[in-house]
Amino acid sequence: MTDSGLAPLPAPDRLDSAARLRDALLAASFTADGLLDLLGPAAYAALARSETVPALRATRGDTPLETLVRLFLLQQPVPHARVAGVLPVEDALEAGWLTRVGGDEVAATVDVRPYGGPGGEDWFIVSDLGCAVGGAGGIGRRDERVVLGVGGASTTLAGITVRTPVTSALDLGTGSGIQALHAAQHATRVTATDLNPRALHITALTLALSGAPAADLREGSLFEPVRSDETFDLIVSNPPFVISPRARLTYRDGGMGGDDLCRSLVQEAGERLNEGGFAQFLANWQHVAGEDWQDRLRSWVPRGCDAWIVQREVQDVTQYAELWLRDAGDHRGDPVEYQARYDAWLDEFEARKVRAVGFGWITLRKTGSAEPVVTVEEWPHPVEQPLGETIRAHFDRLDYLRAHDDAALLDSHFKLAAEVVQEQVGLPGAEDPEHVVLRQHRGMRRATKVDTVGAGFAGVCDGTLSAGRILDAIAQLVGEDPVLLRDRTPAQIRLLVEQGFLEPVR
Repeated sequence: MTDSGLAPLPAPDRLDSAARLRDALLAASFTADGLLDLLGPAAYAALARSETVPALRATRGDTPLETLVRLFLLQQPVPHARVAGVLPVEDALEAGWLTRVGGDEVAATVDVRPYGGPGGEDWFIVSDLGCAVGGAGGIGRRDERVVLGVGGASTTLAGITVRTPVTSALDLGTGSGIQALHAAQHATRVTATDLNPRALHITALTLALSGAPAADLREGSLFEPVRSDETFDLIVSNPPFVISPRARLTYRDGGMGGDDLCRSLVQEAGERLNEGGFAQFLANWQHVAGEDWQDRLRSWVPRGCDAWIVQREVQDVTQYAELWLRDAGDHRGDPVEYQARYDAWLDEFEARKVRAVGFGWITLRKTGSAEPVVTVEEWPHPVEQPLGETIRAHFDRLDYLRAHDDAALLDSHFKLAAEVVQEQVGLPGAEDPEHVVLRQHRGMRRATKVDTVGAGFAGVCDGTLSAGRILDAIAQLVGEDPVLLRDRTPAQIRLLVEQGFLEPVR
């Protein structure tokens, strides 16, 4: 494939060439661990910020690994003879991974970045030259068809995705193919769509070079290439969610007004899911004057789906506009043009009465329940990735709570989740604490206040006694009517179960 203005790409159907190149890269320790060992933490982190000088200084030698870093990550021409000692160079030239430059040098046609899979796999993410991280502005490239590599949003989505074995998975807006690559490890069949044909080409390269099964690649926007009768067990998308005045860059600007792209994506996902299936997205949403942002997001959730929506960050409209103007490199161009574009963003927000923009995660699960549960919350605090198992367990607990009324809850047995600690806060020397806090050290790392009964209840939950018997014992200790205690405590038990502090013993 050749795109005017962009470098030609390697042939995606040369699986033999990709396999030989992969073997050579692995033999030279061109892996995530190998890079860290070679560059050191500082240069490695700088490279993730698109700063190449520390990595250039660290690769002045002529070892095979240094040669590959300069060739594929730093996009430096390397003498043909030097590369021939590391790679099947003629094969790579014929397949299009390399091109001849100058008299006796070769250069990479794509960025190839080592990426460690969740099970220790050595994968490789292919992207356009200079686009492995950051936005198009980071490399001075403004072509709307560029395909970026691994960034923070990509790894966030990969980390929150539920990784249970499934028959079918759909990656909407696949980009460089990282989500399709992850899905291929636990889905029998993977379908990936993208409006940009260059992205589909690069996804095929990512899968081939990583030794993963090929995906069903379809050109078109979001669900457009999916047949009306197709449904999936898992849908993931890191969509072009940026809320902008106009669609300038395919990889980030959705082309719809406001947050309509994210809204329509979420609303359409419900009918595309199999029973029990998950749909997981990253999204931006508007905070509109006179509207509750949580109610706005609840209105997006399709019928027949449980939902868990987590707002991770909020930016006012000026911060948001500046972020994405920098992403496109507009801050480095003509000041007059930059100001005009900034004005256009603020005009758009003012017309829509938008005061801020939220960013976060949206997870849907298709449920057969007549009463789906929709949770919308703000959680800007640190979490422990990967969170896929935490998210799956959240929806399992919803099923449990739906199936147990208060009487059944009191007959149930619970155990305290792993790595939950209790903190008591109060004045030094005081007989009783002002309040007690339960704190998680795993997953969402939540903290919640409990009363003395809740703290005592949680502390003795080891699965041996039913909730009712524990409450009866507490009532005797504190001199309270056990009937009244049984009546008022189930709500607190439900909250502790819902938030993952207590786990039902099944």
